[in-house]
Amino acid sequence: MMEDFDEIYEEEEEEEEDEDRAAEEQLLKYAPDPVVVRGSGHVTVFGLSNKFESEFPSALTGKVAPEEFKSSINRVNGCLKKTLPVNVRWLLCGCLCCCCTLGFSLWPVICLSKRTRRSIEKLLEWENSRLYHKLCLHWRLSKRKCETNNMMEYVILIEFLPKIPIFRPD
Repeated sequence: MMEDFDEIYEEEEEEEEDEDRAAEEQLLKYAPDPVVVRGSGHVTVFGLSNKFESEFPSALTGKVAPEEFKSSINRVNGCLKKTLPVNVRWLLCGCLCCCCTLGFSLWPVICLSKRTRRSIEKLLEWENSRLYHKLCLHWRLSKRKCETNNMMEYVILIEFLPKIPIFRPD
């Protein structure tokens, strides 16, 4: 008897999840395309440019103040400014010693690049929780194919979140 109840309860949960997923897909279908902020620096290490474009995208007009956008990009660029020169030095040392170490000398720069990406991701999470989720925007670091060649690059995607009505029982 109890097993039947559990089975019914699980079926109801699955149906609710399917309905929620369908509603979310419906909302996302009408959401505008995300805004892409590309790297604009002159140095790129493992797809991560040394700075991102700080020009205010017109698609964000009325969604966020240009000053807030610029300060967020400046925070990300500040993080890159601190970490990328170290990564470049390690990359040069790794390349010079690559033959002698059978490629193991490149591991430090790979680990440092991962740490830089994680730092930026954490910074963007903080920015989202501080401001952008309240404005129905979501910033994230994403890997995309370059427009000019076949290589991959990291960009900042600014996605528009659907405005979901919040029902509060009285």
